[in-house]
Amino acid sequence: MTATPQIKIYHNPDCGTSRNTLALIRNANIEPEIIEYLVNPPSKSQLTQLIADAGLTVREAIRKNVAPYCDLELDREDWTDEQLLHFMLQYPILINRPFVATEFGTRLCRPSELILEILPLPQKGAFSKEDGERVLDENGQRLK
Repeated sequence: MTATPQIKIYHNPDCGTSRNTLALIRNANIEPEIIEYLVNPPSKSQLTQLIADAGLTVREAIRKNVAPYCDLELDREDWTDEQLLHFMLQYPILINRPFVATEFGTRLCRPSELILEILPLPQKGAFSKEDGERVLDENGQRLK
């Protein structure tokens, strides 16, 4: 018997990209650990590690199309990574999503298909995103 792969998804159930990513994980017959990061935000060290493991800068990991980003003028270049991390922890809506961590790496899954790069098991069948875009054929093979 093989062990169930350990996967964590930092999930926002109100986000279509996050829901599509979760559905792709489940399409590989894996039930991940789901962390609703707006309810249970990561610690500073966890967030810093997720960003680093995904190969991103703090600025690349911050959401720009939300009110706190504009209200706090976070587009200013003089904010340090430490300050930006502080704001992300204070206002978790600023954390871009979904981050997914597996034994094969960590990704900010935007678009959701990036999850396919780090899943430990193959897809089990066809998959279409919520908007109807086909991603996988009936054999679980990527279409694009």
